[in-house]
Amino acid sequence: MATSNASSTLSSTFYLMGIPGYEEFHHWISIPFCLLCLVGVTGNCTILHIVRADPRLHEPMYYFLAMLSLTDMGMSLPPMVTFFRVLWSVSKEIQCNMCVVQVFLIHTFSFTESSMLLAMALDRYVAICHPLRHAAMLTPKLIAKIGIAALLRSAILIIPLLACLAFFRFCHSHVLSHSYCLHQDIIRLACADTKFNVIYGLVVITMLWGLDSLSILVSYAFILHSVLKIASREGRLKALNTCASHICAVLILYVPMVGLSIIHRFAKHSSPLVHIFMAHIYLMVPPVLNPIIYSVKTKQIRQAVLQLLLHPKISCVVI
Repeated sequence: MATSNASSTLSSTFYLMGIPGYEEFHHWISIPFCLLCLVGVTGNCTILHIVRADPRLHEPMYYFLAMLSLTDMGMSLPPMVTFFRVLWSVSKEIQCNMCVVQVFLIHTFSFTESSMLLAMALDRYVAICHPLRHAAMLTPKLIAKIGIAALLRSAILIIPLLACLAFFRFCHSHVLSHSYCLHQDIIRLACADTKFNVIYGLVVITMLWGLDSLSILVSYAFILHSVLKIASREGRLKALNTCASHICAVLILYVPMVGLSIIHRFAKHSSPLVHIFMAHIYLMVPPVLNPIIYSVKTKQIRQAVLQLLLHPKISCVVI
């Protein structure tokens, strides 16, 4: 009975992992991560600001880009809070309920980001294959509905996994392998049957990331088929160039995500540094690189950013 009570008490707290073997350098290691976090937040807030303020950017592509910036920050900021708490030696403990909230936010927004990339692929398909109907088909009202539907789909599908966690007892070490909470990391510590979580998690991943990535591929197959029909070489290059930023954003999300999943499934006994490195790439690279890529590759975004930097007073008047 005492053992059961102790296990129940322990299960209310998890212990987060920093960077093992480099504890004495945690404060120094936090500096580049702080800079990356600052770049990511500044870049995404800039995208949100210019899309709201510049009437020239009130088009479907840029509305979806603003939604992508919101999901980037929603996915990366919650784990960054606990990550810096660990690096700055504030606390390595996290309460079970806060851990579940963090899992919900990370997984919900990562699934939503995949949905946003699919929506952006469909936007490129309509813009290239049906240019005359683009504005009529993708109205602001429909775009808002797509964004809400993507968020609700991700949130609703993740809830059953979190509901199961409430009934698990955790009688192992209670030490997580990351500086934030992931579902696959938590169920590893459970001393209960986690078969439902494993199977349901795979089904959800297949339904969301699998179908989203397949739909993106199909969209680009139609786009390529349509582009090849364009007579001039300049026209083909111009059409494909409008997709370059989106293709980069897709690769930035899916490549680290697939790498992290492979490591969790097939390289469980590899160095903890590999797990930690891949986990932070997965969460930090998209929010940092997406605004940079869209600012560099998209002329309208680049012009709006330059106007904001060089003529801030004019930008304020436009608002």
